[in-house]
This record gives sequence, structure tokens and C-alpha cells, in this order.
Amino acid sequence: MCQVFISADPHLYDCRVRSVRLHGVATSIRLENLFWNVLADIASRDGMRVPQLCTKLYDELVQERGEVDNFASFLRVCCGRYLALQLSGGIPQDASIPISSLNAQRVLATEHSPVPLAHSPFELVSPGVRRSMVA
Repeated sequence: MCQVFISADPHLYDCRVRSVRLHGVATSIRLENLFWNVLADIASRDGMRVPQLCTKLYDELVQERGEVDNFASFLRVCCGRYLALQLSGGIPQDASIPISSLNAQRVLATEHSPVPLAHSPFELVSPGVRRSMVA
């Protein structure tokens, strides 16, 4: 199982720091290259560059929540949600369709609620086989 993950290109999990101006203030954001790549995909769908997308996300997050505790983590979650929403059909795979043209409520309706991490003291090892996670 782990081979699927450990065979990833090491460049994807190398970190890169980029400087982004948020309202005239230079801010450094440190993310793995994989996340920078996904952010570039998201930004390009709406004719933006990554710094513009980061500024837009930051502004809307501050407007919605009032503050930003960990912007880098927020960006990672955005990337994960973007990919998950593509898989669920909420966001079209066709990169020529701008995200800004989508109906947010319809997109969010396709989002599956996460499965609780500790829903049982057992984990599924293979179909029909369970083993206790309690040591």
C-alpha cells in the first residue's frame, strides 16, 4: 500500500516559500510544491496568478471569519477541497470553466461529509476482515 505514496516525486513534497502581498504587506507563505501546483491550477481557471488568488482568498476569509489564524493551512485545505470537489463532480474537470462561474451552493451540495476518524474501535483491513485498533 505505501508504495503508492512513497513513489511520489520528491519535488512534490519539497517546500517552497513564496512572498505574497496582502494589502501592501509582504507575507511569506511556505507550502509544498504540490500545493503550489494546485493553487496555480485554481488561479488559472479564473485568469489569475497565484498571488492574486491568495489575496482574494485571504480577503474573503477575513470578511467571512474576521481573522486568519493559519493561512498556509487554510490554503492546503483549499487545495484538498478543490481536488475532492472535482472528484465528486462539484467542480468540473474541464479547466476552461472558471470557478467563479459556478453556483457555490450546487458545488457545496456535492461535498461529502467526512467519515469520523474514530467511529469504531476496529479498522477495516480488507473486505470482511477487521482488527482491533486498541493495543
